Amino acid sequence: MDLTTDSHREVEVFSVLSHKPVDKLKKIMNLLAPYSESFTAPKGNVFYYNKNISRQCFFLFKGSVALHRRGDGMILNSESAPFILGVSNQFAQADHLYVRVREDARMGSLPLELFNQLIEKYDLWECLATILIYTTSRVYEHCTQIAQMSTYEIIRFQLQELMQEPPSIRLNITAANYIKGRSYLSRSGIMRILSELKKAEYITTERGVLLKIRRLPEKY
Repeated sequence: MDLTTDSHREVEVFSVLSHKPVDKLKKIMNLLAPYSESFTAPKGNVFYYNKNISRQCFFLFKGSVALHRRGDGMILNSESAPFILGVSNQFAQADHLYVRVREDARMGSLPLELFNQLIEKYDLWECLATILIYTTSRVYEHCTQIAQMSTYEIIRFQLQELMQEPPSIRLNITAANYIKGRSYLSRSGIMRILSELKKAEYITTERGVLLKIRRLPEKY
């Protein structure tokens, strides 16, 4: 392993997540919540953006969810409350994606057409634009990082992402499963590198669950 570190790159890894527009999300959600249909979604629940012939968007008031691609189930993005789903891909076919609840959630659903009308009514375009930039940047970051990195760099990036997850998520999934769900890497390759990182005391795990990152080498 190359023990060289690059603090500038560490900042870049978390630049998008650190700019989550929480205030603007809450502003839209608070104003539009009375128009939405509230519901609770238990962990593991799956739902889609199409409801009958109506396209839906969702408010995530509590909990966390993951956006999956149908076919292979790859996770394209994951978010914790507060968040709004289904507004950044309005012209894409919704059937290609589905949302899975990662921890018990309190949510609201709203027809996408009504959502857009209310954004105009309350003049929330600036808030929505900021949210769209954040959402697309998160997905773009994930896709470009996975496409351009080596096997070790993908694992390193995903370990750092995992450490940013709420404890209720991080402590209930193995590091290997987390990485496997977000990449095309083989389980054996993931397990080999995780084992070597643990042996070198770069990370601390217990029964496969990531507890601590001491320091991750830049290269492997």
